[in-house]
Amino acid sequence: MNNETELKELVKQKYSAIAAQDRSQNLSSCCGATACCTDEVYNIMADDYTQLEGYNSDADLGLGCGLPTAFANIKEGDTVLDLGSGAGNDAFVARKAVGSTGKVIGVDFSEAMIQKARTNADTLNLNNVEFRFGDIEKLPVSDNAIDVVLSNCVLNLVPNKAAVFNEMYRVLKSGGHFSISDIVLIGELPQAVKQTAELYAGCVSGAIQKDMYLETIQQTGFKNVAVRKEKEIIIPQEILESHLSAQEMEDFKNSGVGIYSITVYGEKGCCKPGCC
Repeated sequence: MNNETELKELVKQKYSAIAAQDRSQNLSSCCGATACCTDEVYNIMADDYTQLEGYNSDADLGLGCGLPTAFANIKEGDTVLDLGSGAGNDAFVARKAVGSTGKVIGVDFSEAMIQKARTNADTLNLNNVEFRFGDIEKLPVSDNAIDVVLSNCVLNLVPNKAAVFNEMYRVLKSGGHFSISDIVLIGELPQAVKQTAELYAGCVSGAIQKDMYLETIQQTGFKNVAVRKEKEIIIPQEILESHLSAQEMEDFKNSGVGIYSITVYGEKGCCKPGCC
């Protein structure tokens, strides 16, 4: 078993377990953080979905790191694809935007998450939201079938990010676009800080440099790539203090490096006249 396969299997096992937990537990499972030996939970990654139309609390496991739907320019009648759809949180928000004439497809490689999402869709009586079991590196979706691709704090967990961007490009229609939120790094984190961040926010472990992330998107062929939102992920000082010396804290504070959530937009160029 190679390292990529091992990592994907570990992620699958972890997220299958998360599907059976409640939201407060999940905030301390990946993109949240919990202080060691206490019951205090720090939600250091996820943004607030509760005011968005289409939001369903049963689908919100607190695992995101942005609001990709807010920058996705979804139109009524669109076909939207959500990569790593989990329990359906972003898919249900997108469903509100596409209306009854559109369609939303969620893809996830955790069967437990797929079942949870399907149960949520059945409860909401939504007949134009579909959840498919599959690997986002090999999407179970036809070529040129999608208007908008979404993803929320998922690609950082994938070893081969270039493969995912290539799949996104393949399934998007000419003139289609994506909006994805993800975790990236700016500068090289000191080892002590990196270990602490990974301990309290598992999503950090697969994050790559922001410049490399954006370059990978550009190399795929996407046009008009832009960061629509960027926020620094602040690990609470009391957590850092429990793992770092005063000097290490000071050095990190003055280093200019950090962990960031970015929401990126990009377009698949038009291949025929009038497609845009």
